[in-house]
Amino acid sequence: MAESVKKWYVIRAIGGQENKVKSYIENEISRLGMNDYVETVLVPTEKVIQVRNGKKINKERVYFPGYVMIEANLSGELPHIIKAIPGVIGFLGEVKGGEPVPMRKSEINRMLGKVDELSVTTDNVAIPYVIGETVKVIDGPFNGFDGIIEKVNEEKRKLEVMVKIFGRKTPLELSYMQVDKIS
Repeated sequence: MAESVKKWYVIRAIGGQENKVKSYIENEISRLGMNDYVETVLVPTEKVIQVRNGKKINKERVYFPGYVMIEANLSGELPHIIKAIPGVIGFLGEVKGGEPVPMRKSEINRMLGKVDELSVTTDNVAIPYVIGETVKVIDGPFNGFDGIIEKVNEEKRKLEVMVKIFGRKTPLELSYMQVDKIS
């Protein structure tokens, strides 16, 4: 089998079952002795640090939920075998139920580059603060004031902090970098 005919395709899978679909595909391919046709089955993930109860927890999150990438020579029965696997909705193509369309070289490089990059970077911290926590403002005009977190906006990485100024409670919107935990 010529190596040059293997191309990357995108398989649509039921959300949350990407890793299960990946293992089903790998098991079925090896069971049928079709390893020559399939090079790689990939579920791109990213490492995320979550803070739960004051502890940092490293987690892997699927980067493209509902999609599994496969590098294969889709000839003969292989597309039908893959479509018959539990959790597989079908291949990504131009026409619903039509022929699977291979990914473009630029998409492959971006995806593989993204996969490599995501497995290395772990600096994207998810919510280091919780509502009701007391924090000290360390930057801006209210530097030195203590306040209580009222709201956490994870997307903008902002906090709404209630600070007592001259005996009156005042809400401030501050970034994660403008406050520090009081230990």
